[in-house]
Amino acid sequence: MLLHAFPLDATLWRPQIDRAPTGRSFITPDLPGFGASTAPPARTMDDMAYSVLKMLDAGGIERAVIGGMSMGGYVTLAIHRLAPERFAGMILADSRATADNEQQKAGRQKMIETVRERGPGAVADEMLPKLLGATTQRERPDLVADVRRMIEGNSAETIASAVEAMMSRPDSRPLLSQVTVPTLVLCGEEDVLTPPSDSETLHAGIAGSRMVRIPRAGHLSCVEAPEDFSRALNTFLGELPAPK
Repeated sequence: MLLHAFPLDATLWRPQIDRAPTGRSFITPDLPGFGASTAPPARTMDDMAYSVLKMLDAGGIERAVIGGMSMGGYVTLAIHRLAPERFAGMILADSRATADNEQQKAGRQKMIETVRERGPGAVADEMLPKLLGATTQRERPDLVADVRRMIEGNSAETIASAVEAMMSRPDSRPLLSQVTVPTLVLCGEEDVLTPPSDSETLHAGIAGSRMVRIPRAGHLSCVEAPEDFSRALNTFLGELPAPK
């Protein structure tokens, strides 16, 4: 199960679905309020985590490899805090374990005001230079337009609620030592929102984890460098026990 980044939707994972390895199926839900989801927006990471657990229950899935990018990584860690027994493996991409500091919280509050006053388009204007790496912005204007469409497809209330959830999330560093399943940490080398040092913290805190840096990619490495990202992901999945 792969959980998308903020403020996007599940179509973020289309390149990975197109490259899914034989014998594996990717479940890529829209988190509450995002994309095609009809659920009300969630205001805490635990609310998002419980929504994912309900999806697993509805599908009769007891254990899965669960992972996410950016905010999806925060949700993944929240799920592990609530139900570690549901994990057969973990994937954390362009994410981090630390809670927001005061400066970051102030930036989040400003974003809430921006989206409520000026709408999702203003959030896209603010975030796009940070979401995508310098290489992507220079060489792939089509992807810049695609990411903008994803952002603008979400409601102002969904975006504001998700910002509140991220702003109030706890520090997950104490949780990392409790992760005992195989774990893959990925990050774009050009990521300025959660730079490689954040991924190094995840990697160092989770015993036996593997870290892969994706060249020529920023915060959305799964779409900026889909071949490299999917190769690392599929290699990791191929080394896990076959699903039952």
